[in-house]
Amino acid sequence: MPVFMTKMFKIALPDGSVREMPEGSTPADVAAAIGPGLAKAALAARIDGEVRDIMRPFEGDVKLALITSRDEKDALELVRHDFAHVLAEAVQNLFPGTQITFGPSTDDGFYYDFAPTAEHGPFTEEDLPAIEEEMRRVIAADKPLVREVWDRERVRQFFIDHGEAFKAEWVMELPEGEPITMYKTGHGEADWIDLCRGPHLASTGKLDPSAFKLTRVSGAYWRGDPKNPMLSRIYGTAWLNKKQLDAYLVRLEEAAKRDHRKIGQEMDLFHLQAEAHGSVFWHPNGYIIWRELEAYMRRRLDAAGYLEVKTPQLMDARQWEKSGHWGKYRENMFVVPDEIPSTENDEQIFSGTADLMALKPMNCPAHVLIFNQGIKSYRDLPLRLAEFGCCHRNEPHGALHGILRVRQFTQDDAHIFVTEEQLIDEVVEFCDLLDSVYRDLGFDNYSIKLALRPDQRFGTDAEWDHAEQVLRDAVAKAGRNTEEFGWEELPGEGAFYAPKLEFHLTDAIGRTWQVGTIQADTVLPERLDANYIGEDGQKHRPVMLHRAIIGTFERFLGILIEHYAGKFPLWLAPVQAVVTTIVSDADVYAGQVADKLRAAGIRVETDLRNEKINYKVREHSLKKVPLLLVVGKREADEGTVALRRLGSEDRQVVMTVDEAVAMIKAEAVAPDLR
Repeated sequence: MPVFMTKMFKIALPDGSVREMPEGSTPADVAAAIGPGLAKAALAARIDGEVRDIMRPFEGDVKLALITSRDEKDALELVRHDFAHVLAEAVQNLFPGTQITFGPSTDDGFYYDFAPTAEHGPFTEEDLPAIEEEMRRVIAADKPLVREVWDRERVRQFFIDHGEAFKAEWVMELPEGEPITMYKTGHGEADWIDLCRGPHLASTGKLDPSAFKLTRVSGAYWRGDPKNPMLSRIYGTAWLNKKQLDAYLVRLEEAAKRDHRKIGQEMDLFHLQAEAHGSVFWHPNGYIIWRELEAYMRRRLDAAGYLEVKTPQLMDARQWEKSGHWGKYRENMFVVPDEIPSTENDEQIFSGTADLMALKPMNCPAHVLIFNQGIKSYRDLPLRLAEFGCCHRNEPHGALHGILRVRQFTQDDAHIFVTEEQLIDEVVEFCDLLDSVYRDLGFDNYSIKLALRPDQRFGTDAEWDHAEQVLRDAVAKAGRNTEEFGWEELPGEGAFYAPKLEFHLTDAIGRTWQVGTIQADTVLPERLDANYIGEDGQKHRPVMLHRAIIGTFERFLGILIEHYAGKFPLWLAPVQAVVTTIVSDADVYAGQVADKLRAAGIRVETDLRNEKINYKVREHSLKKVPLLLVVGKREADEGTVALRRLGSEDRQVVMTVDEAVAMIKAEAVAPDLR
């Protein structure tokens, strides 16, 4: 009889060892062979760098790394993806006829969009408890999540047969002939099934039923287009265990207390209204903080050798077309005719870019135009052009959020023109400046990510290889490609013209915010014909570094408000001190104390109202006033004040007026001036 030899695959493990496994075996089999503990802990597998199902058979010799809950980032993305699928199954179990669309994982959980039946109508938060309970039942059933590969026509027909019009529409946009993966919950024909790339956990029972919570419901247009049907979007948060969920819910509660919109109203910093949707009305108190931050940044940039410029708000659309932004940002740009046309034919107004002007969504093309004025020599480089430039982007209404996401914003923007030889050192200098600024502003903890080339981009692969490696080398030279700085590379997340370093701040309650960035760009200088005369007397293209430290003033101020919960350091506080009286006999003295503080440059107010002192203390505490100087008849007679600090409860320190003024003046100095 013939002897059939089983084909064996070589599986290379992270420790350098190699295991031979028969064809048809899976990463789960490798985990079981290593030990029962790992077999139980393993959630998925990284095969040659790609995350895959742990039950998906090997297809050849591979490098294998097993993913457990210790690999928190990968593990969280997996479980959140699975919770989204469980949510969809639970909704269809409870509300037959509901159509499913898509449900991705998010930074803190997941969501899924549904087309509810006419009988039920849009989902509401009253539906969430029942859906949560059904999700727990699906998890408890511990059904396997089975990957199947179908062709496009089979998928389309399946969704048509099951009344899933949205999925049937979507699948026809996938390339013909491309295998499509479907995931089934269970092995039976009647089990729940969905179109999905995966990967998934081995079974629903791998999820912790106590580690998720459905949070809210909102409307969302199919494919984000207002012309399409409105869907119901159900959001949830999901974690690896209940301890993580509870910690997150505490952070949510704290975040609600710190909401910049709430604190902005309490402190009278700004307001928003429909008459200028997506733009901020800054009140005097809020604009004081803005001015202090702007003055601080201007001093830091002046000291670092930047030259401040100011460029136009409106630019000819042909310039945006030439730079490449027209093709990428046109839908987010505010466009106006170059002049009021004499004809009533609207089509002539927008017949082409020659007739159009656009409000700038960014400053970079204008800075190239400044660079191009006159002949530049290699001796002029690096040339650092900075601008607190007001920009506009036509963000959808649904994307706007307080002052964190707006349509009109002012960027802390700069572009540095350098030679190739200067590139790495200039990025290192930027990293050092950014580090110092963040620490001055109260952010000691931040991480650095390298966003790599996207699928749609300008420039050659060789140019991208070089630009990406330069940023890697610069971060290494700066000593920041370490675990301390959360160094990580993000495939596909670069700008269309350049890779970028992203700087992610961690705030007082553990949230992260992507704020600073620097991008090494050779594309825009080429498109806009920027050049300098080199040491050899020939023309050369500069490299253009796009960089920001605080990003946009509006968003950064929103982050600052929430980070400090409105309790700003003294140099940033809009009202730094209030002199308040215990009795009316001290009114004149209170005014004299305030005058001395004002003469020392302190932002001070007086409170002479005929109210009890405890009432006044409580009110100014709510307004987050850092210092309260209480005076009565005794203080007036002795030339002293009783000083209370915000958050110090009933503790107060008695000192002379001159001592108080000297102390407050020293403390109110901005960090860079100390």
